[in-house]
Amino acid sequence: MSPKTRPEILRYTAFTSDPAGGNPAGVVLDAAALDDAAMLATAAEVGYSETAFVTAADQDARRFRLRYFSPLAEVAFCGHATVATAVALAERIGPGPLVFDTPVGEITLDTTAVPGGTVTATLTSVPTRSRPASEAELHASLAALHWSPEDLDAALPPHVAFGGNEHLVLAVTTRERLAALDYDFDALAEIMHRQGWTTLQLVWRETPELFHARDPFPIGGVVEDPATGAAAAALGGYLRALGALPPSGAFTIRQGDDLGRPSLLRVQASATDPRVRVSGQAIAITNSAERTPWTNG
Repeated sequence: MSPKTRPEILRYTAFTSDPAGGNPAGVVLDAAALDDAAMLATAAEVGYSETAFVTAADQDARRFRLRYFSPLAEVAFCGHATVATAVALAERIGPGPLVFDTPVGEITLDTTAVPGGTVTATLTSVPTRSRPASEAELHASLAALHWSPEDLDAALPPHVAFGGNEHLVLAVTTRERLAALDYDFDALAEIMHRQGWTTLQLVWRETPELFHARDPFPIGGVVEDPATGAAAAALGGYLRALGALPPSGAFTIRQGDDLGRPSLLRVQASATDPRVRVSGQAIAITNSAERTPWTNG
């Protein structure tokens, strides 16, 4: 595709109001003419953990079809790129409800704006689910993480949780264990490919309303995501399955602190609804030369 006809590539960072925080995502609002190879090449060029491509649009109905690509492969769903795309659209067509048709199903969103401020987007996930991790899954994952069973919080048992993608959820007993993450990239990537997991949702529960998270993403060629909306939805479903939600169903996830890109994800779950709402802000990145420092190589 010639430069004259190439669609514009936007760059936003999600789950923050600071361009130096959050998780950057590429956003292409007019990708109807791009084939799979072109979308993958664009995502690789952008270099972020994911780029979202709007492949069909009905602006009057505020309905859009999205696909997501990491630098290495297509991803079925990406929460932070969904929030980034919703904010980019709200800035252009006005805040309000949006509907995204994605490979995992219909995602509804609400976008709101404060005069002179950033836009907030709230996505409602597809129905979540969660199951206990098998001994084999847990043993292999702990070995790749260089963790031991004693590092894990017995009150929050290992699960494989789904919120658009599957994520292994492991809760540790201390913030220090989470901060010292140093895993075997290739070994963990092999396990995740074999199991069909998108990230690991590694968490420490400070209070029932506040979690700290880190999300390795080696199958996307990324050491770690600074904010992971799909995993946040999965965590809400996991806590629902365990009966461990706070009374209000609302909790906050702090992510990206250990990468120097602080992110805030606000989650609302219910004991009676398998869907989970994940909210965050997003802001345009004006320095297009910026690249993620947490990629592998």
